[in-house]
Amino acid sequence: MSRVQLAVNVPDLAAAIAFYERLFGVAPHKVRGRYANFEVANPPLKLVLFENDSVDRLNHLGVEVETTAEVGAETRRLAAAGLDTMVEEGTLCCHAEQDKVWVRDPGGVRWEVYTITDDEPEVRSAAAAGCCEGVRARMSV
Repeated sequence: MSRVQLAVNVPDLAAAIAFYERLFGVAPHKVRGRYANFEVANPPLKLVLFENDSVDRLNHLGVEVETTAEVGAETRRLAAAGLDTMVEEGTLCCHAEQDKVWVRDPGGVRWEVYTITDDEPEVRSAAAAGCCEGVRARMSV
């Protein structure tokens, strides 16, 4: 099953968690420091919250797929369609190990197609929660 991912920047993580618990009727799947995510069944959505002071509320968008093979197939499809891609394999991001490919739309919105290869990895980096912020700096506009 694939699902759309919406990653947003929030000024107050606790308030955002309380709001989204009421909105979707589910508890967060994971809460770590200034990060939380929700796995919503209906509609199929992965909602990711980053607590920070950004004035941009949209952090990035994505599509979560089930396997690394699907990420590879999407990488090839996106490249064949003429899109600039940035591949990350075995990256620790959002408190999970992931394989992913990034693209950017004409307006600069970052999209990722990703799969989680380990949802509870040992903590290897304090920067794991803000990993998607690092992608912003590495991707050209």
